[in-house]
Amino acid sequence: MSNPSRRPGFLATTILALSFVLIGSLADPAQAQSKYASIVIDAGNGEVLYRANADDPKYPASLTKMMTLYLTFEALQKKRIKLGQSLTVSRKAASQPPTKLDLKPGQRIKVEHAILALVTKSANDAAMVLAEGVGGSESRFATMMTRKARQLGMSRTTFRNPHGLPDERQVSTARDLATLASALIRDYPKYYPYFSRASFTYRGVEHPNHNRLMGAYQGMDGLKTGYIRASGFNLAASAVRQGRRLIAVVMGGDTPAWRDAHLAELLDQGFATPRTPAPLVASLRAPARPDRKPDLGGGVEVASLEEVVDSSDLATLAATLSPPLGTAGSAVAAETAVWGVQVGAFSDAGAGRKALDMVSRRLPSLLAQAYPQMIQVTTGSGRLFRARLMGLDETTARNVCASLERAGDDCIMVAPQGL
Repeated sequence: MSNPSRRPGFLATTILALSFVLIGSLADPAQAQSKYASIVIDAGNGEVLYRANADDPKYPASLTKMMTLYLTFEALQKKRIKLGQSLTVSRKAASQPPTKLDLKPGQRIKVEHAILALVTKSANDAAMVLAEGVGGSESRFATMMTRKARQLGMSRTTFRNPHGLPDERQVSTARDLATLASALIRDYPKYYPYFSRASFTYRGVEHPNHNRLMGAYQGMDGLKTGYIRASGFNLAASAVRQGRRLIAVVMGGDTPAWRDAHLAELLDQGFATPRTPAPLVASLRAPARPDRKPDLGGGVEVASLEEVVDSSDLATLAATLSPPLGTAGSAVAAETAVWGVQVGAFSDAGAGRKALDMVSRRLPSLLAQAYPQMIQVTTGSGRLFRARLMGLDETTARNVCASLERAGDDCIMVAPQGL
């Protein structure tokens, strides 16, 4: 047979066909930027302030862990598990690829430590421990994850594992992930402050939070980073300024620095957009942070499937949160559950937690709906931890302080705008 490349017109036809393929690929933005998607929403009223490819299916990577944590918080709230409960590490959990805590089969880890490992280090072995502890097995937990996604309105999301390691069947969208972030803030204000932890120390090793914007973007108090090769660099984040909470999701960044800078820019544009009034929702202002932009210089290497980042600045341990949507019948009712009390400022976080526990036990009826917060601040003499019980109305906060002061104990009321 003759060589087809020698036939008349073959070369010209081939070049023309290749040209159409090249032009077509350049003209299709979705194909040219197949990983990229983003969205910015106002958490107060659900208004979409910006979106790009927001409903296109993408790989969520470790943003998956937001759903793992949502179901963990749900199990805690329903008292199926406890923060201090120890879970056994299975062989499957211990065998998960990095990033991980290097847990060993048969070892036990507290639920709270596993939560912090997900929030800061994005530990895949800890994610599997929680999945097996809450759901019984990875497959049953994945079914729970997808079912919960549908209940929350995440119609384009399917979960197959609890950590986001590569699985072509595990997909979500920027809009769905923003919905999930909003649900975490709305449904579990008691546990949401975990997302603002600057670092987590486990067995003597400190693990800094992968979200570098936590210490660089004013008002940011969460949520989660993610990376696998198929997804690019992802970030779901929330920030509060002047009583307004925005949630932003960026997926498919080429580098962590570009992703961080892009998300910061989207949030800046969102905060500059006039707010549409939402009379039934009251938002609170987060504690101020240094208004610094992320450093765009210098590369960040990737260890296996997660970023290695420098230790971020000290982040506020618990930001003032928007109250849950739909829990108040009026603007007045929404504003009544945003007070709190501060029972002391301690140089040691453990002492602060003990003080909160003691006060909660002394006044169980007044503090039945309260949740603890530890606010870490830096002073001229070092670090202090402000121990607070939040989620009260003004009258209850006054009664708590009056009761404590009668017993000779310190108490400061925390107004909605903070101290």
